Amino acid sequence: MVPRAGLQADDELRILVTGANSGLGFAICTRLIDEFLETHPPSSRLALILTTRSQTKSSDTVQRLKAHLKRLCRREEKQSSGAGEELERRVRFQPEQLDLTCFLSIRRLARKLIRGTDGVDCPPSIDVLILNAGMGGWTGLNWPLTIWTVLTDMPHSVTWPLFKESGMGWLCKPQLPPSSKKAQINGQAVETTSARTEPPLGEVFTANVFGHYMLAHELAPLLGRSKRGARVIWLSSLEAYSKALDMNDFQGLQSKMVYECTKRITDVLALSSELSGTRPWVQEYFSITEDGHQSPPKMYLSHPGICATAIISLPLILEWLMIGAFYVARWIGSPWHTCSSYKGAVAPVWLALASSSVLAQLEIDAEGESRKGKWGSAIDIWGNERVARTEVEGWGWAGAVGEGAEWRSGMGKRARWRHARDLTEEKRVEFEESGREVWAEMERLRKDWEKRLDQHEAEAGQI
Repeated sequence: MVPRAGLQADDELRILVTGANSGLGFAICTRLIDEFLETHPPSSRLALILTTRSQTKSSDTVQRLKAHLKRLCRREEKQSSGAGEELERRVRFQPEQLDLTCFLSIRRLARKLIRGTDGVDCPPSIDVLILNAGMGGWTGLNWPLTIWTVLTDMPHSVTWPLFKESGMGWLCKPQLPPSSKKAQINGQAVETTSARTEPPLGEVFTANVFGHYMLAHELAPLLGRSKRGARVIWLSSLEAYSKALDMNDFQGLQSKMVYECTKRITDVLALSSELSGTRPWVQEYFSITEDGHQSPPKMYLSHPGICATAIISLPLILEWLMIGAFYVARWIGSPWHTCSSYKGAVAPVWLALASSSVLAQLEIDAEGESRKGKWGSAIDIWGNERVARTEVEGWGWAGAVGEGAEWRSGMGKRARWRHARDLTEEKRVEFEESGREVWAEMERLRKDWEKRLDQHEAEAGQI
């Protein structure tokens, strides 16, 4: 059972989930409904703001979630007359369109939520922002290597795979339309257009991390209004290798591990967000000036373990073989193969609904120092899911040198990446420096793109 998130009578918990239409995002939504209704007071309500890339996907997502809620209510109705109808009234859905690779789309959504269109759908705050959407950027599998490693190195090879082939140099479409100017040609006023010069923007980098980064900044006024303290929950991966991140190729445009690069950036961003060395950039990023109130949200880091989602497209027969390999890995001792998206959603949903006091006890030590963790969805051989700390290169389990035995105990040797090493003071210092570099670069990129967006809007007369 999930601890309550501090709601009182007649409170509404407002949660925005990106990429809600399928896979892990949809599972997070269904699990949020189930656990909220189970653990929160009968007078409290849940508002789910669901983002997808199209109106069609939004409508389909809401219909499927309503069907899930009705099934839950029917089961409750059988046990207690009238209870099912009451449960249904406690959940509302607000579908929204969002393309994380388009900054104009991000701004449109943020402004709609902040200002509202009719005063009804505009939430006075957002309590939890779950940054789930993303893309893999893979082009296929190295089949000889896949077959060999799966047969000779289970379950390690399907937990930290080396056989996925990544696309390189994938770029987003231009962010801004061509600029238009009026000129006099042969005495007549003629409107001319010219393409804008834009810096390269990696598609996988933007879809997985930078688009979310821009979104959280744009939504800062709503996050700052949360009465219970807002949370930004990043979805990462077990494959967030430190070697994948090269500050000279920050967006991974020349990398064969671009997905892993974006997940390493995600880990470093979240885990270093409360360190003194990153404070100048974090404070600037979350500055809230709209009404003079400043209450920056806390960042949390999660991952779903290994579950079957649509992030990598495979023919149906291969998809079933992949799922079968996941179950075999679980049966021979892997704690990370949650296999289903619903079980993979246990960690991010726990972070969304757990009380602030519980999270503070786990992520702040007796001296008040940050001991932020990477909270993963784990599972036992019988399929019982749980939330477990996950080791991070350069950070260990909680950023404390010398700790780790308590987190390793009970997880088994198959829970640890083969090349992992216990945290040393030197590695901890390197991680903090990486945090400063990553925050500085993300803020540089954000400010550069915001200037471009502001200039476009000024030209278009939107400011």
